[in-house]
Amino acid sequence: MIKQQLHIALVEDEINIAENYRDALQRIGYRVSIFHNRQDALAAFALALPDMAIIDVGLQDEYEGGFELCRTLRQLSDTLPIIFLTARNSELDEISALRLGADDYLTKDVSIHQVLARVSALFRRVQALKKPVSNDEQVLNRGLLRINVERIETYWQEQPVMLTLTEFWIVHTLAKYPGQVKNRDQLMDAAHVVLDNNTITTHIKRIRKKFSYIDSEFNAIKTAYGMGYRWVIE
Repeated sequence: MIKQQLHIALVEDEINIAENYRDALQRIGYRVSIFHNRQDALAAFALALPDMAIIDVGLQDEYEGGFELCRTLRQLSDTLPIIFLTARNSELDEISALRLGADDYLTKDVSIHQVLARVSALFRRVQALKKPVSNDEQVLNRGLLRINVERIETYWQEQPVMLTLTEFWIVHTLAKYPGQVKNRDQLMDAAHVVLDNNTITTHIKRIRKKFSYIDSEFNAIKTAYGMGYRWVIE
């Protein structure tokens, strides 16, 4: 499947923002349709689903219209890639989006280049998931942790951990070399993003919480103060 055949639905109620993202996506070969509210998007999706949906949380007068749209899309398709792109930087909103089946959650303060990278990564994931499971897949096992690199899936105690793509690559980088301290630059390189120290700290906190939802005694990510973070196997 080539890029020119891939159709992205962008559901965003701020016209200028929607047009900026549309133009950037079209420049690299995607076909983009813009919808400014949930009702118009649902009407179009009833006729044909896009190859990906990028959704804001708040849509016009619906404070959580994006969540409702995501829920409906997941009922229509288990595999449709869904990215939330929103100004809302609440951990509760992110967890809600991922629990509803979204694949990634980005805030609008990230660069357009980072958005484009996430779109490409999700399409690669879709292609990987279409392949039959084989013994050749890259699987990383670290004690109670299992990571399938090809499918971008993370498990702790054989239960799936709902990580965004950024969080996935941070965990993978830490777990790949247990005991080694990884600094901010190394974690950014792995996740293909540009983040400040505070944002890296926020991601680590969210990662820890997500593992703690499964295992209240999770303590595999250690802070090396002034240096970075490391993964330990106890």
